[in-house]
Amino acid sequence: MHAQNGSLSDPLRVAIIGTGNIGCDLLLKVKASPYLRCDLFAGRRAGSPGIALADSHLVPTTVGGIDAVAELGDRIDLVFDATSARDAVHNWSILKDLGIPVIDLTPSHLGKFCVPALNLEECLTEPNVSMVTCGGQAAVPIAHCFGEASENLGYLEIATASSSASVGPATRANIDEYAFTTQQATHEFCRVDTAKTILIINPAEPGIVMRNTISVPASEKVDMEALRVAVDKMEKLINSYVPGYRVVVPPVSTGDRTMVTIEVEGLGDWLPRYAGNLDVITCAAVAVAEGRAGARR
Repeated sequence: MHAQNGSLSDPLRVAIIGTGNIGCDLLLKVKASPYLRCDLFAGRRAGSPGIALADSHLVPTTVGGIDAVAELGDRIDLVFDATSARDAVHNWSILKDLGIPVIDLTPSHLGKFCVPALNLEECLTEPNVSMVTCGGQAAVPIAHCFGEASENLGYLEIATASSSASVGPATRANIDEYAFTTQQATHEFCRVDTAKTILIINPAEPGIVMRNTISVPASEKVDMEALRVAVDKMEKLINSYVPGYRVVVPPVSTGDRTMVTIEVEGLGDWLPRYAGNLDVITCAAVAVAEGRAGARR
């Protein structure tokens, strides 16, 4: 999913705040985009692996965090926030006053929820866009399919399993925010009365590929054929910007529930390919940024 009318001569000038796993993976995907240019990679710890990565790619770096980004002012078109839910609140309080738009990859939910497969066009002029969570980007589109294939959906559950090595300290510190924000997005896009989110951090070695199971009780009235059609269409749509996204268990009713299971394999840019939980949110964020690059023409 790329900007349609972007020019290689004037890419969108972006800064990335946060030099952890998500920030590093995002940096490499921004570097690969002809529509985006990273003019600053901002962290707070000199000598961190993230700063070293950016230096190796000749991307300007700073350990001045949000203050260094703010100093750029109108020399930046867009900021990606890959810090933490708490830091994102502070960062937005500064960037909002400067009129610098933000794509927020933390679970802070300060702006409009965006899942590109569901509402990309609505988000292209928003000052602050929330990318929900990695589990939200992977599972909420399928939850939406359940909502479309049923009436008055009462309960839906999302269980996400990710490799321990791919879950950094900021994500671990934001587990409650992760669950709450994913559930909020599920309510918004799925029209379900009650949503539950479960996050499993799996320590197995080698790391497991990110897996998400979306299920409803068998008592829910779901049109299975409509669900199959919707899920197949959704898988293809998400593949347009997350290449490793695939349905591994198509819609099926088993005993007490109806379920769909998807996996997300990463491109292996920063962490190994099992870390699809990085790719699903960084690819989605890049899709939004590229859409903004095209919309400004």
